[in-house]
Amino acid sequence: MEFNTVSCMDLSVVIPVKNEAGNIAPLVAEITGALDGHALYEIIYVDDGSTDSTAAEIRLLQGSVPQLRLLRHLSSCGQSAAIRSAVKAARGRWIATLDGDGQNDPSDIPALWRIAESSPSEPPLLIAGYRARRRDSWSKRQASTIANRVRRRLLKDDTPDTGCGLKLFSRALFLDLPFFDHMHRFLPALVLREGGVVRSVPVNHRPRQRGISKYGVFDRLGVGITDLAGVLWLRRRLARPHLVEEAVAHEESPRSARPVEAAAHETNAEAVR
Repeated sequence: MEFNTVSCMDLSVVIPVKNEAGNIAPLVAEITGALDGHALYEIIYVDDGSTDSTAAEIRLLQGSVPQLRLLRHLSSCGQSAAIRSAVKAARGRWIATLDGDGQNDPSDIPALWRIAESSPSEPPLLIAGYRARRRDSWSKRQASTIANRVRRRLLKDDTPDTGCGLKLFSRALFLDLPFFDHMHRFLPALVLREGGVVRSVPVNHRPRQRGISKYGVFDRLGVGITDLAGVLWLRRRLARPHLVEEAVAHEESPRSARPVEAAAHETNAEAVR
């Protein structure tokens, strides 16, 4: 499916979801409350194969929230694939990602966007939310702490919390990154691989109020080890060219072009005679 990719908005808020029907309306209300009057924005939900009324809840809100968009995957393809579908469809120059469970606070988005807008265009920037006071179970926090320590030591991405769903980056930057399943967990390392800059900013984190978490601690650790090996391989295989010159063909000046046109006219005149 092809989408309009002309950037005509400040910001696209991207939210991948699966079976989060109860969280749709509260989160949309918070996003509009945080961004109305501050930016030209859109909200893109990607329903990644939900079996509940998630899509119906989003459609119901579209009548009163014109900036709300819905993309749907026929079957569940994972969070990274959902984010990629949304970014490809996005009209915003900047992309802000949020988890769909309501634990990220949309009121943090304007501050992150202001940082991005005031930063130089080069090198490209990723702003990663840092949940300094994470509101999750003890087992999740411990698993995350271990995973972050291993990842930082091996990838040297100097990012305390890559698992935070709240991130902000340019659309162009994301589309330049190599895509693979679970790549959203390694965005800082991938951005650094592209010569970009990563800035971690403390953000609010809240306990889940509705629905059930889709992630198991041991499943996440097992997949993470495999993905980590893949990212290490990608780093070793990097060959980033340094462009020093773009050759431009020299065009004829109007002054030199006139005699040619005159000569052509005279030749045609002779042919007519």
